[in-house]
Amino acid sequence: MLKRHFDSEYKVLIKYYKIRGVGRKMLQFKKDDLYIEQVKLSDIAKEYGTSTYIYSKSQIVNNFENYKKALSLKEGLICFACKTNSNGAILKLLAELGAGADTTSGGEIYRCLKAGFDPSNIVYAGVGKTAEEIEYALKSKIFMFNVESFEELDAIDKIAGKIKVKAKIAFRVNPHVDPDTHSYIVTGKKGTKFGIPYEDAVNAYLTAKQKKNIVILGIHSHIGSQILDVGSFKLAAQKIKKVVDAVEKNGIKLEYINCGGGLGVEYTKKQKAPSPKQLMSELFPVFDADKKFIFEPGRSIIANAGHLLAKVIYKKVSGGKSFLITDAGMNDLIRPTLYEAYHEIIPVKKTDDKKVKTDVVGPICESGDFMGKDRMLSVVEQGGYLLITCAGAYGFAMSSEYNSRPLLAEVLIDGDKAVLIRKRATYEDLLLNEV
Repeated sequence: MLKRHFDSEYKVLIKYYKIRGVGRKMLQFKKDDLYIEQVKLSDIAKEYGTSTYIYSKSQIVNNFENYKKALSLKEGLICFACKTNSNGAILKLLAELGAGADTTSGGEIYRCLKAGFDPSNIVYAGVGKTAEEIEYALKSKIFMFNVESFEELDAIDKIAGKIKVKAKIAFRVNPHVDPDTHSYIVTGKKGTKFGIPYEDAVNAYLTAKQKKNIVILGIHSHIGSQILDVGSFKLAAQKIKKVVDAVEKNGIKLEYINCGGGLGVEYTKKQKAPSPKQLMSELFPVFDADKKFIFEPGRSIIANAGHLLAKVIYKKVSGGKSFLITDAGMNDLIRPTLYEAYHEIIPVKKTDDKKVKTDVVGPICESGDFMGKDRMLSVVEQGGYLLITCAGAYGFAMSSEYNSRPLLAEVLIDGDKAVLIRKRATYEDLLLNEV
C-alpha cells in the first residue's frame, strides 16, 4: 500500500514535467530509476561524475522548432540568446537547425562563428561594446548591431569609416514597460541602463540618418526575462509601433522589427508560460504586414532542456532543520542565491521513505549557498543523487571557480547515447592562466 502511494506521487510529478514542457519523453521514471530520454541518470553519474550538467537534444530541437513554426508565416529570424548557454556543441546544434545568434560580447560572436553560425544571422546587443569588439564584429560581417546609446552610434560610425565598411544597425528603444518579473532581469522600464530612452528614439534615427557609414535596418526592444504575461510584450510592441510610425514619417524605412526575447518558462507547478505561437499571434497584428521579425529567445529554448545532477555528500540536522549537503554549490548554479529562483529537485531513485522537509545546500563557504529551501523530499542517503531541474539557462553560463572549485562537466543526451560536450576541469586548470 505504501509503495503504491509513493509510486502515485512520482507519477503525478513526472506527469507535471511532461505536460509543462520539461519533458515529453525527456524526463521519466522507468521502474525506480530516473531517465533523461533513454539514459539512466545514475549511469551518467558513474561515467562522468558529479556535479554534471545534462542536456536533452530532443528537448532543444523541440523548443527551437516551436519558434520556427510560429514564425513561418512571416519573414524573419530566430536568434538564440547565447548568453543563456554558450556551449559549443549546443550552439552548433542550433546553427544546424537554422537559428541565428543574439550576442552580447565579442567573445560570444567568436563562439558563434566557431560553432558554424552564418555571420549574416548574428545580431549584437549590449550597452558597453568596446572599440575592439565593434571592429571585430564589423570585420566578421555580422548582420546588425542593436545600438543602445548616441555615443555608441558615433563609435560604430567612426570605426566603420576607418575600415571602410558600412555598419547595419537597429536602435534598441526602451519602451518604459515594467513586466512582472524579478527586478534584476527587468530591462525595459525607465531608469535602467539599457536602450535609447523612448522619448529620444526618433531623434536617434534622425541622427543616424546623417552618418555616412551607417545603414538603418530596423528597431529593437527587449523588456526583460522570465516574462509569463504576453500582455507586457504586446504593450511594448504597441509603444514601439508609435516610434516606427514617427520614424517612417521622416523618410526612414524600418525593415526589421526585433521583439527581443524574455519569454518565460515554468519553473514551478503554478506557472503557466505562453507558447511562441501565442506570443507571435499577439505581436504580428501590431505592425504593418510587410515587416520582417527577429526574436531572441534563450531561456525558453534551453532552460527546460538542461538539468544539474548532484550527489549527496552528507546528511545533517542542525537547529531542528534537516540538510542535504550536495557537491553542487552556488558557484555551479547561482540562480537560487542571486534571484531566489526556484528549481524543482527530484531524487533520481524512487523510495518508499516518508518525505521530510529539507534544505538542499552546497559546500560553498557562504550561508547563501543553497539549491532549495524547505523542500519535501524522500530520504536520500549519503552517496545518492538529486536532479536540480530546468537549469539549462544561466546555469553553467553563470558558473565560476569560487572557492577554487573546478568548472563542471557537461553532457548531451541524444536518445540512448550520452556525449561529453565539456570536460570536467581539474585543479591544474585553476592555475592555467596565472603567471
